[in-house]
Amino acid sequence: MKDSFDNLIESKNSILILLPKDPYFDQVAAGLGLYLYLKEKKDTIINCPSPMTVQFNRLVGVNKVTQEMGNKNLVFSLKEYDPKKIERVTYDVVDNQMKLIVIPKPGEKPPAESDVQVSYAGLSADLAILIGGAHDGHFPQLNKEELKNVELVHIGINDIKLTREVMSFSQKATSVSEIVASLIDDYSQDIATNLLLGLYAGSRNFADDNVTSETFALASRLMQAGAKANPTVSAKAYPTGAIPMRPYQESKVENPEGEKAEEPPREWTQPKIYKGTDIS
Repeated sequence: MKDSFDNLIESKNSILILLPKDPYFDQVAAGLGLYLYLKEKKDTIINCPSPMTVQFNRLVGVNKVTQEMGNKNLVFSLKEYDPKKIERVTYDVVDNQMKLIVIPKPGEKPPAESDVQVSYAGLSADLAILIGGAHDGHFPQLNKEELKNVELVHIGINDIKLTREVMSFSQKATSVSEIVASLIDDYSQDIATNLLLGLYAGSRNFADDNVTSETFALASRLMQAGAKANPTVSAKAYPTGAIPMRPYQESKVENPEGEKAEEPPREWTQPKIYKGTDIS
């Protein structure tokens, strides 16, 4: 599965990571871990339709999560300034630096520095990676015209149902962070920290009955990469009233005859392609 993911990423130039609305802590941790990994290789942005609340502040790079998906055109806006006061806008290049010049009409004051807002508009993306979620309703971003023809990939602990075709890297695991960790092999300290915090949240601090030795092995690898452990993260790991899925336990038990259990079918470890159907 990792090879398929690597080949997919290698063929793309610009990547958009989409978090669901009102995301779980684990989903944000996984998305940011993947963002920090991909931004060193590709033009990457991470988006969430919901604002980042204080519970996510311990995650590295949380300030990079934007509610606006634009990354194509840089836009300068003047808030609380009457455009009728502007005579013209021009630009000049001085010492290899471009300067935008707003010229007010005679007798009018120029805009204040505090009036200037900088943002992006338009979207340039070859691939959109959906983190978690179960259906279209969790990703209102998909309704935007700019994403109509963008290839979709899903990473989650459960399959997703969309009205569009999507390649799925979903599999049973304690957390989405665990799946992301299996798809990348270069953990910086920041990446490892985010994924470890997500692993704590998804596994309820390793207290769930379905946590396996592989879960602890992954935590060990992340800590070896410099992850900063924080086992108290799950106190507000999930939105109010949300019931997280129980993690999956991989069976290591031999059968009564002493023979090792059969290996799972190969297709279980391969990415899946789902073709959406219209909902009447």
